[in-house]
Amino acid sequence: MSGRSADTFPLLLQQQAAARPDHPAVREKDLGIWQSWTWSQVSEEVRALACGLAELGFKRGDNLAIIGDNRPRLYWAMAAAQCLGGVPVPMYQDAVASEMLFVLQDAEIKFAIVEDQEQVDKLLEVKEQCPQLAHIVYDEPRGMRHYDQPFMHDLDQVQETGRARMRQHPDFIDAEIGKGSPGDVAIMLYTSGTTGKPKGVCLTHAGFIVAARSGVDFDHLDARDSVLSYLPMAWVGDHLFSYGQALVAGFTINCPESGDTVMTDLREIGPTYYFAPPRVFENLLTQVMIRMEDASAMKRRMFHYFMDVARRCGSEILDRKAGVSAGDRLLYALGDLCVYAPLRNVLGMSRIRVAYTAGAAIGPDLFRFYRSIGVNLKQLYGSTETCAAVCLQPDGEIKFDSVGKPI
Repeated sequence: MSGRSADTFPLLLQQQAAARPDHPAVREKDLGIWQSWTWSQVSEEVRALACGLAELGFKRGDNLAIIGDNRPRLYWAMAAAQCLGGVPVPMYQDAVASEMLFVLQDAEIKFAIVEDQEQVDKLLEVKEQCPQLAHIVYDEPRGMRHYDQPFMHDLDQVQETGRARMRQHPDFIDAEIGKGSPGDVAIMLYTSGTTGKPKGVCLTHAGFIVAARSGVDFDHLDARDSVLSYLPMAWVGDHLFSYGQALVAGFTINCPESGDTVMTDLREIGPTYYFAPPRVFENLLTQVMIRMEDASAMKRRMFHYFMDVARRCGSEILDRKAGVSAGDRLLYALGDLCVYAPLRNVLGMSRIRVAYTAGAAIGPDLFRFYRSIGVNLKQLYGSTETCAAVCLQPDGEIKFDSVGKPI
């Protein structure tokens, strides 16, 4: 691989581990405490998992189902499958067993790595209808004590087996990574199935890396950025923001403790890069307005006064446009001190440089609200088949009734 450019995701991971070995790559909140792994540690974990999967019989061309909430080791499972020339197939963790059955059969899943007992039980429910499903690996051992089927494996044990293989065959994993080609399928993502059964969209390393690089260059992302990874791993948006772009730019992804703690974790992490569908931004605004109704009369008057100022000139100031009067600029600066900055802090958006929304139409008033208080919220339009982005909004060229320019 000497002199070869990083044209596959496993090679990108190696590149990040070499370029910034001590930089935090992944964080996860567990039992109220943030745990962190550097790029070099992530690389070692992925290689151990890949070798462990190889010991179980995983080989080039096999498909690996990945089911669970956003967890570091589930992201590593994607990279581990790719190291061996396999294809990760993330599935929606809230799907019932009968819904998973179609994907398991359609993708001819032989191996599955899942988060916990809940996901294991779903697979066991349909396993008789999936004779090709040979191995199930679980991340969280809680509740798994009495599951003694020979095809069940603790992820820790798989990695330990992998580390033993690495000691015995130190060149194995590099050789497997070297066999990878940018034209190989990197990921299989299933569409929502709005026009019938879901379709498995096969996306190559080359296609997704180009999409990731385009977004990184477009918004000037780098290793100093960080993102909160809480949207379904089976969705193309999460795969772009939390996997593809992270491996290209080297920034940090942060996995929340649970779906119920996302807002708390958002405030603690203070990401610089954020993505959410319109309903999330709408729910956040609703919570703010409800809290304002309980505030004192003076605070309510101040809030509404400065929000009028923000609606009048906030978006133009954010876009650095001329034409805003000195008086309005002074009022906006005062409003930022008293209202907008504290509001961004409550929303967990104090450090955000770029925020995106997509997946549905966002109302112009909602869109304008966030931009008016200084959040650089932009719209994105795309599809699974195009590795997410088709259109993006350049900074300074935001139109409230447009999804931007073709990328």
